[in-house]
Amino acid sequence: MSVATVAAAQTICAPLPVLGRDVTVPLVTGGEVTYAALDYAASAPALQRVWDDVAAYAPYYGSVHRGAGYLSQLSTDLFENARRTVEEFLDCRPDDQLIFTRSTTDSLNLLAAALPADCQVFVFETEHHASLLPWQDARVTYLNAPRTPGQAVETLEKALADRDPHGPALVCVTGASNVTGELWPVRELAAAAHAHGARIVLDAAQLAPHHPVSVQDLDVDWIAFSGHKLYAPFGSGVLAGRADWLQAADPYLAGGGASRKVTRREDGGVDVEWHESAARHEAGSPNVIGAYSIASACKALTEAGFDTLVAREQHLIEKVRVGLAEVPEVRVLSLFGDDAPRVGVISFVVDGWNSSHFAAALSAEYGIGVRDGLFCAHPLLRTLLGTDPQTQGECGAPEAAPGEKSLNAIRVSFGAGTPDEHVDRFVSAVKELVTAGAKWTYHTENGRCVPAVG
Repeated sequence: MSVATVAAAQTICAPLPVLGRDVTVPLVTGGEVTYAALDYAASAPALQRVWDDVAAYAPYYGSVHRGAGYLSQLSTDLFENARRTVEEFLDCRPDDQLIFTRSTTDSLNLLAAALPADCQVFVFETEHHASLLPWQDARVTYLNAPRTPGQAVETLEKALADRDPHGPALVCVTGASNVTGELWPVRELAAAAHAHGARIVLDAAQLAPHHPVSVQDLDVDWIAFSGHKLYAPFGSGVLAGRADWLQAADPYLAGGGASRKVTRREDGGVDVEWHESAARHEAGSPNVIGAYSIASACKALTEAGFDTLVAREQHLIEKVRVGLAEVPEVRVLSLFGDDAPRVGVISFVVDGWNSSHFAAALSAEYGIGVRDGLFCAHPLLRTLLGTDPQTQGECGAPEAAPGEKSLNAIRVSFGAGTPDEHVDRFVSAVKELVTAGAKWTYHTENGRCVPAVG
């Protein structure tokens, strides 16, 4: 770690306050311990600031857009102001459109439904399933996993050079891997896409909570992310970017709010004029609290300062990587190599251990929550592990003998709310489990590895 990084990290007195930071959990070995939430890549805990803002608004809850009452007007203003706040957070272009959705998955499926006819889609096999699978109805080309950022750009350029230059095309790429945490060369990929007449959508689910994201600086056409990874409660997401494809497509959902005018025809049917604004794809009563919570999180991260947050996170990343490097049985997974820039997401395997067993022991014996499995990125895990990802067998037995290929992995992830103690406890627990083994007996129950009772 550089001197500058250490100095920047030391300027933070404490992590950002999050819900659950004082929750204690029981250990199978007796007693309780403060829970170490190290599964931020799946869902980050809500910031206390966000929860307080939502609680302050809750008594004023009212219908949106169509109510004449004071609370309805207040809620409408809150909703639309949240839209503007998120647009500023993403540095959107003046004519971009921001749609509130349920999640990243919902956002990308919305965009997939809005693709022009005969659109060709290019997506790397390394994507999370949320950005890998929505394009099934398009002419989709899956690109092989690159081993360097430069190779990613070269692979995309070659694929785009071979396409029909007159038809519409879309590239879908992640900003930061949900498996390795590695940052992708988004700006360079966007330049390659545009040079070949294609557009690009950025899956920023793992990038936006850790780094500033500028639509204009990265020159992406759309961006998608989820509130539950950005320190906001579940059930809200964002799709922001070019308006033309979205305005030309039928509404993602048909219903109230999406329609501007509905009339009966003489033949008994109905004619509909759809809105051209974001409302076109926001049918039904919107998730005002979800939108407001995302906006609150955007404000909180901006005010905390991403330079400081990034520096502190790099400090934690270095702690984990140095600690794991001291355990010969641990292999950290990577596409781009040890020196690649990354966010606080690290996946690894342990020789001789079933990943589910290892994760269960971290939870039951140390009060540490991590993720094990395939992380909704099966093709990427196949590349990283050198084998076909499979469902785990009985957790009490090793999934692979020392030196053999593992079938899946363990993921530790953290962010703005993670204290040093949680990372230190994790590293210490890994070393102790590998050296001394688990203290408890485990078995498989309903597909999960759990401590045996009695």
